[in-house]
Amino acid sequence: MSASSQLKTAIVIASAIGLAMSEPSFAAPAGETRGAKPQAARIELTYRNPVWGGYLADPQVLKTGGEYYAYGTGAERDGRQFPVLHSRDFMHWEFVGDALETPAELKGKFFWAPEVVEKDGKFYMYYAGDQKVRVAVAEKPAGPFRDAGKVFFPKEPFSIDAHAFHDPQSGKWYLFFAKDFLDQRVGTAPAVAELADDMLSTVGPVKTVLRASADWQIFTRNRKMYGRTFDEWHTVEGPFIVLHDKRYYCFYSGGNWETPGYGVGFGVADAVTGPYTDTSDRDGAAVLHGGHDGLIGPGHNSIVVGPDDRTDFIVYHSWNKERTKRQMCVDPLVWTADGPKAYHAARGERHVTLPLEASP
Repeated sequence: MSASSQLKTAIVIASAIGLAMSEPSFAAPAGETRGAKPQAARIELTYRNPVWGGYLADPQVLKTGGEYYAYGTGAERDGRQFPVLHSRDFMHWEFVGDALETPAELKGKFFWAPEVVEKDGKFYMYYAGDQKVRVAVAEKPAGPFRDAGKVFFPKEPFSIDAHAFHDPQSGKWYLFFAKDFLDQRVGTAPAVAELADDMLSTVGPVKTVLRASADWQIFTRNRKMYGRTFDEWHTVEGPFIVLHDKRYYCFYSGGNWETPGYGVGFGVADAVTGPYTDTSDRDGAAVLHGGHDGLIGPGHNSIVVGPDDRTDFIVYHSWNKERTKRQMCVDPLVWTADGPKAYHAARGERHVTLPLEASP
């Protein structure tokens, strides 16, 4: 039985005129600012996490033309990388192929964490190939994507988890990514550089976005790297930026992705390049964490606006109970006085009424 046939669906749209609704503060769609909200109709979503039964880690969802495309890490098939899912309603997801034609020089290497953005009718996929950030280009969101032969940050020995962000306040594009730092809390953490107009290169310096700040972000101890042994190796990776109420939020995943302790935290800044301050995650991942509701090691998230065009959803992976597959899950994201939080995140059957009326 296909994954989509296992999903139940019900979309009930009723007039909201005359209905008194109390709702939490919502983010604008990622990369946009929010204007006046129109009167909202109620939308009932019924789906099941994970939304697809196959292996899809590090998920990113792009909304284009009113439809959704999901990209993620997966095994190579028939000379192509990165599974692509498609959905028209955000509940039923169908595998439509693999996005990237494997570059000949990278055959047999690691491929991780693709993210796709659209600019001027073209689609740009930023990804890690052989532990270096690269870019591929396509005419359609499902691909095929072809590597552009551009390696970003060639002097960095390790660069992964690229995230291209369009800043609506300046109109500029920026490329966030994760790199290694060998000082302070040693390990992997986010950095950023401005993207050139061609989307294929960067201009200006690389700036540090934020660093590890808590013990739950330790990936492992006594790790041998760069010809040395480090007592503690921290990991803060998978940056994803959202502009909310004129402040920038850097979502990140911390800890060891192989373990249940992996989770999503955030830092805040007044400027897109930071520095970002993280004061909410000292005792653990504040946005999304495991340990309940069937979630094992949830993380590496993206944010996308839902079917009501106003509610943000957090897209993330979590392990199946056998820990053999990381799979894509989606849940609403709400903004509280303490910052963004996943709304009742869980695996299994999900029933969500939009707009949300309850606290997280």
